[in-house]
Amino acid sequence: MRAVRFDRFGGPLEVALVPEPECPDDGAVVRVEATGVCRSDWHAWQGHDPDVTLPHVPGHEMAGTVLQVGTDVRRWRPGDRVTVPFVQACGTCGTCRAGEHQVCPAQTQPGFTHDGTFAEKVALHHADVNLVALPEAMTAVTAAALGCRFATAYRALMAHGRVLAGEWVVVHGCGGLGLSLVMIAAAGGANVLAIDVSPAALTAARDAGATQVLDATGMTPEVVGTHVADLTDGGGHVSVDACGSAATAV
Repeated sequence: MRAVRFDRFGGPLEVALVPEPECPDDGAVVRVEATGVCRSDWHAWQGHDPDVTLPHVPGHEMAGTVLQVGTDVRRWRPGDRVTVPFVQACGTCGTCRAGEHQVCPAQTQPGFTHDGTFAEKVALHHADVNLVALPEAMTAVTAAALGCRFATAYRALMAHGRVLAGEWVVVHGCGGLGLSLVMIAAAGGANVLAIDVSPAALTAARDAGATQVLDATGMTPEVVGTHVADLTDGGGHVSVDACGSAATAV
């Protein structure tokens, strides 16, 4: 099958013919119909993740159709349209039983622990735990955006931040993760202040449901904090750094 592969860290990504994935007993092989590009894929390509071995096929945001299931799989069959979270948990360890699948110590991740979704087909582990059925009306392109950035944003806001309708959520950085945070918070009835230094990003944030936007170009963290307090009537109830920046963490 065809896949996008790199043979050395930081080297060129090329379309190559690679072996078909083997179906795990507890997993599935899925035909990839859409896949996203994430900052984590860049880290894999740069060699920042010790799980990545060469040669390697990156990619972990995907949606597609099940082609084959393993002998231990009960919930899925060929022809099912699915997506997956970017972390595929085992579902049975103490961490998983506590509801913390995203930090399962036995997790697998396509594009990191094994070849990923920049390919015509991908093997996914623990299918009964991790595969998610797609509504008939949802396109593969839409679904491919949900398993990483949207899942991360949703858990941060709703499971850990416990955001309530009417509260203020401050989002620092309006890239893929930040815009996901804006959409989820707004859909939950929260007020959202979106902060960025890109006018285009702030326009996208407002279109996604932000109540207020702030262009922080040239501002010190202290000045940004003053504006945040003014725009949110005293400060946000939940503040999320979607930049990975020391300045936004102040």
